[in-house]
Amino acid sequence: MMRLQVQGYELLSQASALNYSFSGTGVNVSSALARLGHTGYLVSRLPANAVGDAAVSYLRKLGIAQSFLVRGGNYVGMYFLENGFGARPSRVTYSNRLESSFNTAPEETYDFEDIAKNIDVVHLCGITLAMNDAVRHHMKSFAKAVKENGGTVVFDCNYRPAHWGQDGYAKAKPHYEEMLHLADIVMMNEKDALFILGMHTDKEERQEQLMDLIPAVAQKYQIFVIAGTHRSINGDNTHSLCGFIYKNQTFTFSKRLTFSVYDRIGAGDAYTSGIVHGEMEGFPPEKTVGFAASAGMLAHTVVGDTPMSSESEILRAMTESLGDVER
Repeated sequence: MMRLQVQGYELLSQASALNYSFSGTGVNVSSALARLGHTGYLVSRLPANAVGDAAVSYLRKLGIAQSFLVRGGNYVGMYFLENGFGARPSRVTYSNRLESSFNTAPEETYDFEDIAKNIDVVHLCGITLAMNDAVRHHMKSFAKAVKENGGTVVFDCNYRPAHWGQDGYAKAKPHYEEMLHLADIVMMNEKDALFILGMHTDKEERQEQLMDLIPAVAQKYQIFVIAGTHRSINGDNTHSLCGFIYKNQTFTFSKRLTFSVYDRIGAGDAYTSGIVHGEMEGFPPEKTVGFAASAGMLAHTVVGDTPMSSESEILRAMTESLGDVER
């Protein structure tokens, strides 16, 4: 997607200029994993015009391999970002998503069988699942091909009410359940279990709900790893983040990290990339969840959606307190 960001803290109705970049969950996770030492690919379709050329150039700069990009169609989906300040939250307004080259790609666009033979892990998310039946068919076909070739399927629930519309949870549930049956690693928390899957708990506190529902999800859908975060916004506008991972029938939690926020968009993708990296590298759960939480924290300090931290920077953030200028 193209991100069009208002400068400073102006509203769209006030602004006369926009800064543009390219992002999206797939871009963010692939780029983050590339920075962590893996080969990151994006499977997508971009228009064969100057905007598509700009997107390809931007992806190249992020270190994302071009092998599985297809050109065709006419548009790139866009979103406008107005930066929040104080009591006013940031606001995202989507535009032209349904007509994008990605969302209008014909059934035969991608050779998933060939792609699956050349990758170890595929990351898919609920934002994409919300688009249309053709995109959902692509997603499920891709996941099945990766599973058949012995790869790992990562599914991030990433439910967005605006994308599903009225009665969204009921519309989304069967598609989410199908993806959960295919997934090995899932990013979710208790809210996804309650509202998307319609599960029930008598617990009232968030962490108690989490510890009641997540094991039931893992058992029902035979999921190897479930991970996610709990976030709180403090009175001084700092944020606090605590990550969790549920693996081998055991919960492991990160330290609660508190930090100031420069740009929140994409921080969840940084956390996801940390979980995937930890699993791929064989980290113990304590290190994986701590690494992911620190990656998410650092992503809040960088402008733009895309995580920019290296493994050494994240590891240092896990062990060192805030310091002065590095020289």
